[in-house]
Amino acid sequence: MTNASPIRVAIAGEALLDLISEADGRFNPCLGGAVYNLARALARQGMGTLYLNPFSSDKLGQALMQQMVDDGVILSQPKPIQAVTSLAVVHLNTNGHPSYAFYRDGVADRHVSTAQMNADCSSHTQTLDLICTGALALDARDQSVYLPWLMTQKQTGKCIVVDANLRPSVMPDLQTYRDCVYQYLKVADIIKVSDEDLVALAVLGKSPLEKAQHLLKNTHVKLMALTLGADGAWLLSHTGHTYFGKESAMLNIVDTVGAGDSFLAGLLAALGNLNTPDLPLNDLLNSINDEQAYACLRHAISSASLCVQARGCVPPTWQQAAEWATAHPLIKTP
Repeated sequence: MTNASPIRVAIAGEALLDLISEADGRFNPCLGGAVYNLARALARQGMGTLYLNPFSSDKLGQALMQQMVDDGVILSQPKPIQAVTSLAVVHLNTNGHPSYAFYRDGVADRHVSTAQMNADCSSHTQTLDLICTGALALDARDQSVYLPWLMTQKQTGKCIVVDANLRPSVMPDLQTYRDCVYQYLKVADIIKVSDEDLVALAVLGKSPLEKAQHLLKNTHVKLMALTLGADGAWLLSHTGHTYFGKESAMLNIVDTVGAGDSFLAGLLAALGNLNTPDLPLNDLLNSINDEQAYACLRHAISSASLCVQARGCVPPTWQQAAEWATAHPLIKTP
C-alpha cells in the first residue's frame, strides 16, 4: 500500500515483535507494539503518517520496517541501526485479553532524540495536525526524550494525542510511572484511556465514567476517549458533553490485540476528516457537535470491531470501517 497523502500525523514510540501464546504452549510471532500498530492503523485509514523512531538492522527490525512501508507509513529514519529489536511475550486469557512481558534494554526504537523528532516534524509543519505517542513511550526512563518533544510541538499549535495505554506490571516503580504518565496527560489535547488504565493510574471515582470525568477535570484535555472493551466506549468533551456507544453486532472475537490502537486510529481519522485548513483540529475540538461526535465514535468502534475479528493486529481501512459502521448502528445507551 502506498500513501500519497500529505503528512498529517507524526507518531513516536515502540515497535516490537509480539510473541503471542497459543493453547498448545507455542508462541505465534506477530509484528506489533501499540504505537507501531497505531501508525499502521492511521496510514491504512488514509491519514498521512510519519513514524519517528529507527528500526534495527536485524531480521525482525527489517520485517517491522517493511510492514510499515507496505501500509503506507512514511519513515523519518529509514536507515536501520545496529541495535536489537524489542520483544514482548503476550499471554492471552480465555477472553482473548492480553498480558505482557517486555524486553527493551538497548533496543532500536529507543535510539531517538528530542532534537531529531522536532527536526523531522518541522519538515512537515504546513500539513502536520496531530502529534501522537503513548504506551511504552510513557516509561519514566524515556520521559526526558518524549515529553520535551510534545511540549515543543504543543507550543507550535499542534494537537497532542496521548494513548494512556499503561503497562504497570513491567514498570519498576509504579508511583514514579503514574507521576510520569500524568505529566504527559497534562500536555495532551486528546487522551485515550481504558477502564483498566484508570485503575492503574489510581484515578478517583466509583465507576470508569466517574474516573474519566475526574481525570478530564484535572487536565487541559479537550476530548477524552474511554474504552470499556466489549461494553462499549465513551467520548467526553471538556465542554461537559458525553457520548456513549456500544457495538450492536455479535462479534466473532479472535483476540483483542491492537483493538485499542485501531479504535484510536479510527477516532483520529474521523476527526481529521472533519477539520479543514481554515479550522485547525484544536479549534474543531472546541466546537464539535453531537452529530460529529457520534460519527467519530461510531467509526472508532467499527475500527476496533473489525480488528478483534482477526488474529493479531490487522487494522481496517477507512472504507472497511465505514461500511461496517453503516451496516451496524450503535447502541447509544449504557
